[in-house]
Amino acid sequence: MALIIVLVVVAVLVLFVITAYNKLVRLRQRFMNAFAQIDVQLKRRYDLIPNLVETAKAYMKHERETLEAVIAARNTARAAEQRAAANPGDASAVQQLMGAEGALTGLLTRFFALSEAYPDLKANQNMMQLTEELSSTENRIAFARQAYNDAVMQYNTTRETFPTNLIANTFNFQEAPLFIVEDEKEREAPRVSFS
Repeated sequence: MALIIVLVVVAVLVLFVITAYNKLVRLRQRFMNAFAQIDVQLKRRYDLIPNLVETAKAYMKHERETLEAVIAARNTARAAEQRAAANPGDASAVQQLMGAEGALTGLLTRFFALSEAYPDLKANQNMMQLTEELSSTENRIAFARQAYNDAVMQYNTTRETFPTNLIANTFNFQEAPLFIVEDEKEREAPRVSFS
């Protein structure tokens, strides 16, 4: 009888470990998928920026420094995005991506502020279409970040809650980083107004 009780207790413990482990794996996969959605939108953003700058070059000849800075920031952000996409659970890679994205957003804001001084550029059909696409992409990025942060919060909460934390620590489930925008200016999408 005692042997049966011990076997039942062991079976319950093994079942708990398996269930907790599988739940952590599912939640980790969910936040990694959510990061992949951010990745898709960031790539779309990075693809739009060179077209935007090329369209503006003809009109903004005296703003070469700003145009080059936007492209340099885009390239830096893209490299950071690729590092973070390789391992969304790496807090330092995600932190570098957040910093690079902040710098790019700041330069895009500056770019659009300068472009306001060029009426012909504002009236350019290609420029209007590109800025509309960029605005739409910025909204998608914001939604993807929110979904990612929700998935990360659920994963982190589960991995820190007792008794699942025992399983998480045993099997080395690391804390996932949130995608947080640090600067208030970065919280706003670049203002695009060509009307």
